[in-house]
Amino acid sequence: MRRAAVVGTGAIAAAHAEAVRACGDRVELVAVTDVDTARATAFAREWGVPRVHAGLAALLEQEQPDVVHVCTPPRYHVPLALECLAANVNVLVEKPPALSLSEVDALVAAERTSTGRVATVFQHRFGPAAVRLRRMVAAGLLGRSLVAKCDTLWYRDDAYFDVPWRGSWDSEGGGPTMGHGIHQFDLLLSVLGPWREVRALAARQARDVLTEDISMALVTFADGTVASVVNSVLSPRETSQLRFDFERATVEVEHLYGYTDEHWTVTPAPGHDDVLPLWQPERSGTVSGHRCQLAAFLDALDNGEPPPVTLADTRNTMEFIAALYASAFTGTVVKAGQIGPGDPFYATMEGNGAPWANVR
Repeated sequence: MRRAAVVGTGAIAAAHAEAVRACGDRVELVAVTDVDTARATAFAREWGVPRVHAGLAALLEQEQPDVVHVCTPPRYHVPLALECLAANVNVLVEKPPALSLSEVDALVAAERTSTGRVATVFQHRFGPAAVRLRRMVAAGLLGRSLVAKCDTLWYRDDAYFDVPWRGSWDSEGGGPTMGHGIHQFDLLLSVLGPWREVRALAARQARDVLTEDISMALVTFADGTVASVVNSVLSPRETSQLRFDFERATVEVEHLYGYTDEHWTVTPAPGHDDVLPLWQPERSGTVSGHRCQLAAFLDALDNGEPPPVTLADTRNTMEFIAALYASAFTGTVVKAGQIGPGDPFYATMEGNGAPWANVR
């Protein structure tokens, strides 16, 4: 049985504990740690975790876990992951995995000298319908990809941003582009493959934050697909939507925080009704979520393979975010591979500063 531990016992940690429990005798949650000892103790009691440690160093030394689930506020993700890698321990880190491309590259460098591996929690990649869609795309069953759209239209009121670490570049790395829409457009990228260039805008419309509260992007992919991406925390009717228009069918999903097959629709193009039988036989009631990704993570460990989502996958998504901000803040088209060391958007997603930085 694999040994798991959780660092940070705030709200999202419960999803990780539930995922561990759902995996049965494959993995056991043996310990937790949190800067708030009382919170960690209450969490351990609720989830039947046998031990609470004062810090990660003690946890790693005494427990020798196979995987550490990093569930802290974003600014601590990379330092904690680096500590785990130094101890040759695998890491499953919550989104956003890092605050910048430079931090991702620090993880890449550290991973090269460790037997541990880092995987990012992008759980929507692992719902059965998304797995099926990628398989059908790879097999050419839907024809060429043409058009796509990705909307994360959520609502977060002023009180949501009263939490001290929310709404700033230093603590979250960005606004809804980093912390909310990332799940949907990561799924978009996992289906459509490499992106080529981004044209974007971002604005601070209504919330008293340092980051954006809305962003939009037009994306061209390497295969010629064109897509739109919208990320908002100002939308009272909340929804998460993805649409893919292929030569032979339109494939769509609308949900909020997790989907089953019931949330997906497939509309064949005229003359291509043969697509439906390829989609329907495998219908599943499984909800996309942490348990699907954790099962895939454990499968990879059992098979001696890199756990999904790898740092290479993560870097592609994080580079897309950096390109979106760079395009929005400079008014230019940003191409894949353009942002590297020395570029202001490499060290921070804010770059040289948001247009509204001095307008309070």
